Amino acid sequence: MSRTSRRRIAAATGLLLTLGLSTACSSGQEAAGDDPVTEVDGRISLTYLQKQGDQEYFVGEAAGAKAKADELGIDLKVVNLGNDANKTVGEVQSAIAQKTNGIIIVVPDPAVGPQVVRTAKDGKVALLTSDDQICTTGPDVDDCAKGDLVPRIGFSGEQMGTEVGKRAAEEFLTAGWKAADTRIISAWKQDVTVCGDRVEAAKKSFDAEAPGVELIDVPTDNTPTGAQDKVAATITAHPKVKNWVVWGCNDENVMGGVTALENAGVKPRNVIGVGLGAYLACKEWSTDEPTGMRAALFINGKDVGALAVQTMYDKLKKGKDFPAEGFAPTTMVDRATWKSSGVTCG
Repeated sequence: MSRTSRRRIAAATGLLLTLGLSTACSSGQEAAGDDPVTEVDGRISLTYLQKQGDQEYFVGEAAGAKAKADELGIDLKVVNLGNDANKTVGEVQSAIAQKTNGIIIVVPDPAVGPQVVRTAKDGKVALLTSDDQICTTGPDVDDCAKGDLVPRIGFSGEQMGTEVGKRAAEEFLTAGWKAADTRIISAWKQDVTVCGDRVEAAKKSFDAEAPGVELIDVPTDNTPTGAQDKVAATITAHPKVKNWVVWGCNDENVMGGVTALENAGVKPRNVIGVGLGAYLACKEWSTDEPTGMRAALFINGKDVGALAVQTMYDKLKKGKDFPAEGFAPTTMVDRATWKSSGVTCG
C-alpha cells in the first residue's frame, strides 16, 4: 500500500489503528506526527463495549478478552450495551473520561458509527470494532467506501456464509428433496452489513451445488423470538411447502426458524437448519430428540475477544499497523462433532 493511500484513509477516519497480522492491508495509518493516538508507556487500560452482552457468543468474547488482558497485564473493563444504540456514545464518552487508552466496540446499531468515531478521535483514544463494522462518514455501512470503514476484528462474513450454504446444499442433496417442494428461509437483520454478507454468500454457495430452490428473505431483529415470529408468518403464507431449509445471520435466527417450523407441525425430517455460532444449536444436540437443526458453523467468541485485545496491545505498545480486517477461524459442527470441537453449550 502506498504512503499516499495510507494518508488519505487516515485523514478520512481520523484514527490510527494497527494490527500485526498477515491479512492483506486495505487501510492503514497517517504520518506519525498527525496521529492523535500515542503509545502507552505504563499499564494499558482498555474498554470493551458489546451489544447483547448476555448472549452466549458475546459472553465468550468477553471471557476471551479478559483472559488475554490478564496475560498481557492490561486493565480491561467490559460493558454490556444491550440493544441500546442511544447508550453507545454515552459509554464511549464515559470510557474516555475514565482515561481508557483504547476502545473496542460491537455497536448495537451501525448508524451511531460516525459519532463514535468522532468521539474517540476527540478523546485521542484508539478505536477498533469487533464483529460488526461501522463507517466514519455515514450511518449506512453498505454505502461506505472501504477506506472509510473502521478496522474490524471478527470473522469473514463471506467465508462463513459460504460454509453455511455449502453444508445446507449437502444436506439438501442427501435428503433427496425436490426443489419445487422446498423453500429456503434466509433470516437476518437487514441493516447489519455483516449479516448481509453472510446470507448472500450462503445463497451463492447453495445455488452452486443445488440450483433452483426458491429463497424467501425474512427480516428479523436477530433474536430467537423475533425470528420465530417472522418465520411463523412466512410459514402461514406458504402452506403448500413440504420441505424447508433455514439459515440466517446467527444461531438465533436459525433456532427461531426451526422452532417456528416445529410449532407449525413440520417434522424435523422436513427441516434443514444450518446455524451460525453453534451456541444454540448445540442445545438441540444435547438430547436424543430429533431436530431440524442439522449443523452449525462454530464461531468462537473467545478467539475474537482475545484477538481484539492483542490487536490493541500491539498498537499501543508496539505501534504496529493492522489491516482493515483480522479474522478468527471457524469450524462446521453437528450432533456428532460439537463436543469434540470445543463448543461451549450454555
